[in-house]
Amino acid sequence: MKRFAMLACAAAMAVSGCSTADGGSGTASASDARGAALGADGRVPYASTYQRYPGRPTALVGATVFDGRGGRIENGTVLFRDGEVVAVGDASLSTDGYDRIDGAGKFVTPGVIDIHSHLGDYPTPSVEAHSDGNEATSPMTPEVWAEHSVWPQDPGFTRALANGGVTALQILPGSANLTGGRSVTLKNVSARTVQGMKFPGAPYGMKMACGENPKRVYGGKGRMPSTRMGNFAVNRQMWLDAQAYDGEKRDLGKETLKGVLDGEILIHNHCYRADEMALVIDMAKEMGYKVTAFHHAVEAYKIGDLLRENDICSAIWADWYGFKMESYDGILENAALLQKAGACVVIHSDDANGIQRLNQEAAKAQAAGLRLGMDIPDADVIGWFTYNAAKAMGIGEMTGSLEAGKMADVVLWNGDPLSVYSRPEKVWIDGALMYDAMDRTRRPVSDFELGQPGEGDVK
Repeated sequence: MKRFAMLACAAAMAVSGCSTADGGSGTASASDARGAALGADGRVPYASTYQRYPGRPTALVGATVFDGRGGRIENGTVLFRDGEVVAVGDASLSTDGYDRIDGAGKFVTPGVIDIHSHLGDYPTPSVEAHSDGNEATSPMTPEVWAEHSVWPQDPGFTRALANGGVTALQILPGSANLTGGRSVTLKNVSARTVQGMKFPGAPYGMKMACGENPKRVYGGKGRMPSTRMGNFAVNRQMWLDAQAYDGEKRDLGKETLKGVLDGEILIHNHCYRADEMALVIDMAKEMGYKVTAFHHAVEAYKIGDLLRENDICSAIWADWYGFKMESYDGILENAALLQKAGACVVIHSDDANGIQRLNQEAAKAQAAGLRLGMDIPDADVIGWFTYNAAKAMGIGEMTGSLEAGKMADVVLWNGDPLSVYSRPEKVWIDGALMYDAMDRTRRPVSDFELGQPGEGDVK
């Protein structure tokens, strides 16, 4: 991506003065400091240096517009400039002063967001030397941060942009551990450093896992936990120790746990079985924290009311289940039943290929609901991979929907985004055109790909 980043940055400097992705001052906003203790130099460590690429005032006219919040406008107009959405409405909106793009026969949605990705931590090619997603040396590693493993040159980022319209994503540590460490939210832009990709103002998350993975990994090593009751015992003691932390001596793990207890760091809990999710909810209440989302929640449909009452999102696949015992009781209608129960549905990937087709995954889940007699409108389904994901990641006030004042993260699709035949035609991030299927020069290529077969291929 370096080549693309450097070229784009050079162009940006000619227009508005592009700062380097890793050479910025490191000055962070107050929101960047959430859950992060200051370093010895008084700065937030590893602060975002993201600077949006330059864009032009743009008007998308004549398309079917899904706003991500359940709204649908035929023959709609979307205006954005200076990195923000200005207005969304019908054909009566004035487009004076904007570059007009004819969207007749096409569709517009917010940028696609993946709440569960390991891009950069498990980059392509998938080889041992690139395996940096699981610190599987202790059942509790709250001290590790996923961003310290992210390789910005991972070609998976550009594939997610070009094929999936992905504009933001959360990188999580893996699920070998009960407490896997901090997540990081990224803008899906070319940058030389991970700091240059960090979503400004996004809260940190913390990855937890219950069930088979921790007990298999550590039980196999002859140590605790080797059972589900062991999982809970280790977790509960960890939270008790965290509650006693006074902060006088820096402890990286305790700082993260304290951030959770203070409500500054969001919990993303890998958990498959409904009964186990219910136990985790009770543990969270006992220890004084909140679960933001259950990931891989294949049995969430059994407790939709409980999830709704506790304001917990379910990040799920459309039809991936049955690959181990705790995923055995998944059903295709999971998302539709959750929607019917009034609970929050998020479609996630956990996969370098799946992230390129979150729209199709959502369509499959919608179709399963329809076969059961639940006709969920397209406009609501779009929210499963846009606004609901943003909300669960704590960035819903900034992106995830097409509303005035929000970041201009926008996708123009060449057809219905819930059709298997449709592809992103153009993708904007903060109002900057980052991908254009009709322009080969808008196809980012990482340094790693240069000179290799398939360089920049997005098929």
